[in-house]
Amino acid sequence: MLPEPLPRPEPIGNDEYRERRRTLMKRLPADAAVLLPGASLVTRSRDSDYPFRQRSDLHYLTGFPEPEALLLLLPGRSDGESVLFCQDRDPTLEAWTGRRLGAEGAVRVYGIDQAFGNAERDERLEALLDGRTTLYLPLDDAEALALAEELRGRLAARERRGARPPRAFADLAPLLHEQRLIKSESELALMRHAAEISALGHVRAMRAARPGLMEYHLQAELEHEFRWHGGSGPAYDSIVGGGANACVLHYIENDKPLRDGELVLIDAGAEFDLYAGDITRTFPVGGRFGDAQRELYEVVLAAQERAVASVRPGTTLREIHDGVLRDLTAGLIRLGLLDGEVEARIEDDSIKRFYLHSTSHWLGLDVHDVGDYRHEGEPRPLLPGMVLTIEPGLYLPDEEDIPAPYRGIGIRIEDDVAVTTEGCEVLTDAVPKRVAEIEALLAMQ
Repeated sequence: MLPEPLPRPEPIGNDEYRERRRTLMKRLPADAAVLLPGASLVTRSRDSDYPFRQRSDLHYLTGFPEPEALLLLLPGRSDGESVLFCQDRDPTLEAWTGRRLGAEGAVRVYGIDQAFGNAERDERLEALLDGRTTLYLPLDDAEALALAEELRGRLAARERRGARPPRAFADLAPLLHEQRLIKSESELALMRHAAEISALGHVRAMRAARPGLMEYHLQAELEHEFRWHGGSGPAYDSIVGGGANACVLHYIENDKPLRDGELVLIDAGAEFDLYAGDITRTFPVGGRFGDAQRELYEVVLAAQERAVASVRPGTTLREIHDGVLRDLTAGLIRLGLLDGEVEARIEDDSIKRFYLHSTSHWLGLDVHDVGDYRHEGEPRPLLPGMVLTIEPGLYLPDEEDIPAPYRGIGIRIEDDVAVTTEGCEVLTDAVPKRVAEIEALLAMQ
């Protein structure tokens, strides 16, 4: 029997999208404007496109789901401060590719102040931006920058007739991405759901695992669960690495057999309403950890659990990472894989041979979400509403100087954690991670 699909949480409403736009515009000069393109369809081959996903920034400000959109924010404009250009209605094309909202639908469904079809874009943009001194846009977006330069040039050509082109371009990212860093209650509800779907996928894959399957069989189990419960699919390319493949941090081939006596590392998360889950678990293909595997796993687990417990307002990611480095280094020294003193091995970077990445990253509309990790030149303190991962790991290469029982073992344990006023909420704790819990789950196959 297939399980009942999980009930969907409430989507983010237009009032919240309007408030996000207002909050951003309050931080702009009165004579500024925002120009923000959405995503376009990308051809995969011939007449086949990659699945469309809206750009996260435009989605954050509007929720608008269609390609070829362009958002303008015009503080103080009497006819409406938000203007969206979108695909024109076209019954013939819609018969092939699906209905389009059109300008009227963008206003009616998504609460945009004013909207126009893309056929009117060129003739209207100049008038809308005339007199706006500073134009905020994503400066790393070549398409947006080219459009802004074209518009400024066209307005400059009419300066003698009274046109006033933008005098400066400014990067929108620092303002908007700082805003995105703190999640609202509505966002947290969606992220809890993405985490719950992700957790169900991991548990399903763990129950399915057995020697003789291929890595992609576990990927199929994961991604079935993501879709079954309303996710749009994986939030990033799923990683299923058996044996030494787990030592490749972004291994995505997922095409090798799973062998008895080896571990398998799964790093995968569901995307729900564009919000990402991100979980990693490592477990034995044959159902029980070997002695060396258990020893290494317990080192990573202890570091991960201590790091999760340290998440609270005021802590920094630097402090969390430094604690993980000390715990992992001490564990490797205890197992004889490093020698000497903990601080000395951290200082000379010996630990980096076995732990190559940071402990945390922001999580949200992007799996590696936006927002600076430093504030005023210093590691930024955590605040309620931030969501981050905690994901220490150890990766022991298959090399001669590594004791044979430990060679080719890769272990990572990752949870999604929301900062609260009192401490933190672990969004992904529905997936077992302690040795006895994992072995008990695997015994239920």
